Amino acid sequence: MPRTARAALALGWCALSLSACSTSKPTLYPNEQYQKVGAEQADRDIADCEAKAEQYVKTGGQGAQMAKEGARNVGVGATVGAASGAVGGAIGGNPGEGAAVGAASGATAGLLGTMFGWMFRSSEPDPVYRNFVETCLRDKGYNPIGWQ
Repeated sequence: MPRTARAALALGWCALSLSACSTSKPTLYPNEQYQKVGAEQADRDIADCEAKAEQYVKTGGQGAQMAKEGARNVGVGATVGAASGAVGGAIGGNPGEGAAVGAASGATAGLLGTMFGWMFRSSEPDPVYRNFVETCLRDKGYNPIGWQ
């Protein structure tokens, strides 16, 4: 298998396997406010609070958090890419070259994922984001009881 094909395969595998992580959402206790407005309106209110929290976090000096996330994503991408590349390389007869190609592809995917915000997201929201959403929902009369 040509080197470029292995690199593309490793990059694609990393993107598919690691971008499937989903973020959690707040769960609301079915209190009087929830009963009054219904699930559809409650979902819109959750989305509104999430949008406000996202804006707040973006403008609240979160540059250091983004840098930390970027370093983590590059490291995870390189590690997963190296492992998958070594396996692919072993099949093709050169595990060392496969690992190197996989590591480079995975690190690149991690960096790009951070830049575009589509890979390696933890299912747990940032604590500031989470607290903002919960406070916003309480201000609207809801009672957040957890995240799923």
